[in-house]
Amino acid sequence: MRLVNHECNAMDLRITPVHLGLGSRAKPVEGFTWDPKVLQAYSAAVAADGAEGRMVMIFDGDGLGDHWESHPAGDELVVCLSGSVTVTRDMDGVPDRVLLGPGEATINPAGVWHVVDMEGPTSILAITATLGTDHRPRTDTRPTERVGTSSQEEAP
Repeated sequence: MRLVNHECNAMDLRITPVHLGLGSRAKPVEGFTWDPKVLQAYSAAVAADGAEGRMVMIFDGDGLGDHWESHPAGDELVVCLSGSVTVTRDMDGVPDRVLLGPGEATINPAGVWHVVDMEGPTSILAITATLGTDHRPRTDTRPTERVGTSSQEEAP
């Protein structure tokens, strides 16, 4: 994993996310994967951006999300590019669901646990505050109730 300083070619945000950092800098994240070692390297590489750092990435999928997540350092913007997606937030134990179609967006407030369910083949764009992001397995319990172990790395 490495941050690229000056990328002028086309890139696929499904494979190469972009980190938005201090000074309005945009740097592609080459070699990004969800491997814990890569996430740790990414966190270290962007640590100086603190709570202002954001990752921009496209996700393609179909079906229920397998984990809850929370971004304590800032809000997350979720944009439906194609298909249909339901974003469910845990608002003090009450599920808050937002259905999005192509071109529609929602904001997950900082620190609010949420899960994304894709209704058929769907693409979403996420702009995420990555510092301190936490994931928990999706179960029938609320995400604020600890189930198993959570990942403490500072990445999406």
